[in-house]
Amino acid sequence: MDVVRLPKVLLHEHLDGGLRTETILELAAEQEYRGLPTEHPDELADWFYQGESGSLEGYLEAFRHTVGVMQTAEAVERVAYESVVDLAADGVVYAEIRFAPTLCTTRDLSPRRVIEAALAGLRRGERETGLETGLILDALRNQTDSLEVARLVVEMEAQGVVGFDLSGPERGFPADDHLPACRYIREASMALTIHAGEADGPDSIWRALQRCGAHRIGHGIRIVDDCLVEDGDIISLGRLASYVRDHQIPLEVCVTSNLHTGEYPSPADHPVGALHRAGFAITLSTDNRLMSRTSLSDELALVAEHHEFTTRDLQQVAERSMMAAFCSLPTKERLLTEVIRPGYERMGLSPDPLS
Repeated sequence: MDVVRLPKVLLHEHLDGGLRTETILELAAEQEYRGLPTEHPDELADWFYQGESGSLEGYLEAFRHTVGVMQTAEAVERVAYESVVDLAADGVVYAEIRFAPTLCTTRDLSPRRVIEAALAGLRRGERETGLETGLILDALRNQTDSLEVARLVVEMEAQGVVGFDLSGPERGFPADDHLPACRYIREASMALTIHAGEADGPDSIWRALQRCGAHRIGHGIRIVDDCLVEDGDIISLGRLASYVRDHQIPLEVCVTSNLHTGEYPSPADHPVGALHRAGFAITLSTDNRLMSRTSLSDELALVAEHHEFTTRDLQQVAERSMMAAFCSLPTKERLLTEVIRPGYERMGLSPDPLS
């Protein structure tokens, strides 16, 4: 299966987790950033690779250097532009890219100026590649500025901001600590996704959905803890798992990232296949291409190899991802009918696996 040729939809990609190594070195030199562990390109790439981190907290440590070189408007715009170019080269046709703008303000940029720079980079990449994007703004669970970030989401919708996310360390920082921000987003009729069920159990997912009102769940894999699994298949569901499946709450699954944070010991042990076969609304994403040394094609190949996803399954994932995106319905329908389905038809499949 030639997964690179398949049209792909990416819903969970961190801007500060997808930098090119050479860009990090060049930006560090331009900004006189002295914190990098090495200036040798290959050694730096190896340092950023978090395949052995073993925990979410350890995995997140690498971000201090990518964020460290994203402290000028020019740097943020370049990183956003290069992200679009790299994703388009991997066959992505629609991507939602997220980041926390407040992390890029140590050199006196305002959060609004940071967002404007990211949007400028995305638009430049779109014009060059044809890939379409939306920007999601993150607030961090362990910070106190989530309401301010939520206000920026609403204020900058017309410029291309499509949603709000809570990210950062999950354990010890419950999503409903940020209820005012989540309510602000919901009352403004804007889209809300929340990292939950990545490093913590079903209670974290429950808080994100039932207390905060999330439309999608970032990761969400620990919903399997509310299921009974035998011989690799889910045979019964608890109340929360039933709600997530029956209401088709999209789960932004990032398999390689989950392996690197120590949630599962091997690709075969990951629950993505069991969840997909049980009817959960699985989508597939990269999370952080730099730290996990992955691409969306790699993620598709991984589930094909270890969980027997067929091309038909991958088409279902792509279409489900497109329908779960935070863009407009006309955009979804256009990309489905003009790009995604024709791309899979060229692989010999019928045009509509979800009908």
